[in-house]
Amino acid sequence: MNHEKAAKLSVILPLIGLTLGWISFITAIYTDLFYPFPEYDNNGKLLTEPQVQISTYLFLIGIALFSVFALLGQKRALKLRNENDTALAKSSHRLNNLAVIVALVAGAVYAIGNFLGAFNRYDSRDVPALVRIFGVYVPIVLATIMVVALILVAFVFRQDAPDLQNTEKDEERAKLQRYVGLAYASPIIGTAIAIILGLAVYDTTRTTLDVWIWVVIQAIIATSIIIGTSYAAKVRLARPLEPKPKVRGIAAVNLNLVITIVFGVVVTIMSFTFGAGAVEELREWPEYKPGMTEAQQPIIKAADLTWFVSKMLPALVLLALAEFGIYRTLVVRNSKKEEIA
Repeated sequence: MNHEKAAKLSVILPLIGLTLGWISFITAIYTDLFYPFPEYDNNGKLLTEPQVQISTYLFLIGIALFSVFALLGQKRALKLRNENDTALAKSSHRLNNLAVIVALVAGAVYAIGNFLGAFNRYDSRDVPALVRIFGVYVPIVLATIMVVALILVAFVFRQDAPDLQNTEKDEERAKLQRYVGLAYASPIIGTAIAIILGLAVYDTTRTTLDVWIWVVIQAIIATSIIIGTSYAAKVRLARPLEPKPKVRGIAAVNLNLVITIVFGVVVTIMSFTFGAGAVEELREWPEYKPGMTEAQQPIIKAADLTWFVSKMLPALVLLALAEFGIYRTLVVRNSKKEEIA
C-alpha cells in the first residue's frame, strides 16, 4: 500500500469507529424497548423489579469501539508522518486526535451519567446487591479504565510523536507530552474515585450522603485537579515551538475545514437523534379509555421494511453524508494540484 492510500485509510478508520458506535448506540436503545416501563405507586416507590439493562454495556461498547478505531487511526497517521510528513498525514493525525478527545469526553459523560442516574433510577434500599454492582459500579469502573487507558496510550506512553521526520530527538518534548496526558488523567482518576466512594457510602448507609462525605468527595476531586494543574503548568512554562511559515490561502482553507467539522458534528448529532427517534416509533402506547385505572405497558411493533425506509434509513443517510463530507474535505484539502478531481 502506497503512502497516499495508507493516509486515506487512516482518515477512514475513525469514521468506521463512528459507524460501529452508532450501530451499538441504536441497538442499545432498541433493547430498552423490551424492558418493562417503570411503574410507581402513589408514594413514588418503584414497583417494577430492577434489573441490569444490556443497553448500559452496549453504550459503553459503542464508545469503546469508537475509541479503538480512533486510536488505530492515530497510530497509523503517526507512522506515516515518521515515514513522510505529508499534509494529508498531518490532517489525518489531527482528525484522529480530535476523535480520541471526543471518545474521552463521551467516556467521562457516560461515567458521570451513570453516577447521577444511580440516585434517581431506583431506590438502592430495594435493589439486590448484584444488580447494583453490575448496573452501576462495574460500568463506572470500566468507563474510567477505558478513559485512563486511552489517555495513556494516545498521549502519555507514546514514543513516535516527538521524533517526526526532519526533527531532532527531543527528550524534553517527550517528557512534556507525558505531562499533558497526566494533566488530563489526574482529574479523571480522582473524580472516578470520588464517585465510587460516594456511591459506596450511599449504598452502605442507605441514607442520603452526610455533609462531611460531600466534603471528602470534593476534596478528592480538588486534589486531583490540583495535581493535573501542576502538570499542565509545567507544559505551559516550557519553551515554545518555532513559528510555522505562513502559506497563501491557508485562512480560506482553514475556514472551510472548520465549516466541514461543524457540518459533520451537526449532521452526526442529527443522525443519532433521528435513529433514536426511529426506534421509539416502534413503541406504541394503548389508547386511553375512560375508566382505566391500571397502568398500561406499551406494545412493541415489529421492525418492517416500511419502517426502515421511512424512519431509520434517513438517519443512516445522514451519518453517511457526514462521514463522506469529512473524508472528502480532508482529502481534497491536502491533495496536490494534479490529484484534485
